[in-house]
Amino acid sequence: MKKTIYILSSLFLTLALQGQIIPQPTPAAPPTIKIGKSNNFVLKNGLKVMVVENHKLPRVAYRLSLDNMPYAEGDKKGVADITGMLIGSGTTKTSKDAFNEEIDFLGANINFDSNGASGSGLSKYSGRILELMADGALNTVFTAEEFDKIKAKLLEGIKTQEKSVTAVAGRVEDVLAFGVNHPSGEFLSAETINKVTLMDAVANYKTNFVPGNAYLVVVGDVNTKDVKKMVEKLFGSWAKGIAPQVTYPDPKNVQQTQIDFVDMPNAVQSEIAVVNTINLKITDKQYFAAILANQILGGGGEGRLFLNLREKHGWTYGAYSNVGFGKYVEKFRSSTSVRNAVTDSSVVEILSELKKIRTELVSADDLKNAKAKYIGNFVMQIQKPATVARYALNTETQNLPADFYENYIKNINAVTVEDIKSVANRFFLADNIRIVVVGKGSEVAPALEKLKIPMFYFDKYGTAIEKPVFKKDMPAGVTIKSVLDNYIVAIGGEKAVKAVKTISMVGSTVIPQAPSPLTFTSKADAKGKLNVELAMGTMSIMKQVVNETSAYVLQQGQRKNFEGAELAEMKNSAILFEELLLAKKDGVTLTGIETINGKDTYAIKDGKTTLYYDVTSGLKLADSKTMDQGGKSITQVTNFGDYREVKGVKVPFNIIQNVGFELDIKIADVKINEGVTDADFK
Repeated sequence: MKKTIYILSSLFLTLALQGQIIPQPTPAAPPTIKIGKSNNFVLKNGLKVMVVENHKLPRVAYRLSLDNMPYAEGDKKGVADITGMLIGSGTTKTSKDAFNEEIDFLGANINFDSNGASGSGLSKYSGRILELMADGALNTVFTAEEFDKIKAKLLEGIKTQEKSVTAVAGRVEDVLAFGVNHPSGEFLSAETINKVTLMDAVANYKTNFVPGNAYLVVVGDVNTKDVKKMVEKLFGSWAKGIAPQVTYPDPKNVQQTQIDFVDMPNAVQSEIAVVNTINLKITDKQYFAAILANQILGGGGEGRLFLNLREKHGWTYGAYSNVGFGKYVEKFRSSTSVRNAVTDSSVVEILSELKKIRTELVSADDLKNAKAKYIGNFVMQIQKPATVARYALNTETQNLPADFYENYIKNINAVTVEDIKSVANRFFLADNIRIVVVGKGSEVAPALEKLKIPMFYFDKYGTAIEKPVFKKDMPAGVTIKSVLDNYIVAIGGEKAVKAVKTISMVGSTVIPQAPSPLTFTSKADAKGKLNVELAMGTMSIMKQVVNETSAYVLQQGQRKNFEGAELAEMKNSAILFEELLLAKKDGVTLTGIETINGKDTYAIKDGKTTLYYDVTSGLKLADSKTMDQGGKSITQVTNFGDYREVKGVKVPFNIIQNVGFELDIKIADVKINEGVTDADFK
């Protein structure tokens, strides 16, 4: 097979600075802020209703929120997810299809989840939108058919995330920070989802989808009196109930700073998160200092982490920090994604920035800019009715003082540089932090170990393990030629391989947010010509062509021709079976044995490309290519699997490429020496 099927030539990453810096108001005379008030009432069943009238636009928005305490689901983790996905999937009054058709007809949006529901649209349809939302939330019919569809969808989602370094990093981080038995630490798995029954979902709904801690927020071109009549009619029969009040011990931070490492041999870069748990309520006296300290450290493109790791060193596309706050225990974290070679250096720089903000006073300008950011955003947001509604809800659910938001700017301006240092020492820990790193152990673990920070190893689910063996000894007699010869034999032998003049593949894949699967087509011949295309129906999304003299990519109607080194690289990628030539090529090296997708492979390096061949079967399992983009070095990995024989030659029927997400291509049909003409490469 050709070295790599290049589906996308680059990743499009947009980094946007949040908000707009505006001049800081003079502390002695802060602007007077008047927060619009909501009109509140309570139903007999306990449902609290907040109405914010705004008649500037003929629109209305509803949000039903259940302010229940978080709870762990144990070995049936996924019950709440399934319940939320079932809500609104057909009611006792309306079928699912009829329900959705009417929503479309009204031009409305109505959504449901395990924590409530939302709806929005034109105010002239306000009554019907609320009626549909109430019907879906309170009269759902839980059917086995929908239940089975939802379980299958969740299981497929878990499967696609299995190789996602980002997904694994997030899961392990929460498991280690909170504990697997804590609501914030447990995670979905195929095992837990398969244990959930339809009756479990029904029981979860009856227990937790109750009005005792529920809030209905109404915003827009409505009249409070009319809303009250509608709400009493539609929600008055909602049976009383309060969800269980479950408490959990607060998770403890580690007794000493440590690196918690997860080996992901397929990782093209390392995910780093420096984490400790905190308990910061909005009513805390140091709340305002905490959010400003976080803004200075890593709140955006102007944060110290970003300026250090991206602007100064060029190691990453972004580096940020986040301070969690609310009613329950949250996390403080500093995070980034970096290439393997600078993983250890990035850890050192993150720790350096944390130490600096804890031990040195920030500059007056840094604090002034952070305040300006928050005040600017606050002033802009306060003009929006939805913001008024959110503040009213926060005041109720977070037990805030009635004048909390009226005093917001005053409290921001009251923070001093000494306050920043104090709060950093309280919440940004130095001696009790987890440095969670998920990456390719063979390339990053040795350098991390040299940092002399205690290092522990975990699997992809946060379970402690012994230190993995990242590189194994090469057996005697193994050479580049022997590895490549074994591959040729494994796929059918030299005679059968050399008899292949053309290969045509047709398959499908899905991409995030796409309304339907994409068709994948690949055609190649032994003369070094290649045509790869992704299409949605009859519409081409991307087409890439290589012929004897040129190469180009056609995307969204725009054509880019490749020249020079890019053209040479594209032509090199169009070779059907590079293994027939690779052993004679200068500069090719056998670098050792590496684990790919749980299997030992021989790694052969050819310039910026590394190819991985299964030690046991001889088949090629993956290749990785390092490329420069936007001044940054990125690595693209393609995995090959599900080999099947076609006319005496084994061909991969599953191709998974990392293009910022996992592009999982499932091949449906392969033709050898038919279905390809010269016209395909024009």
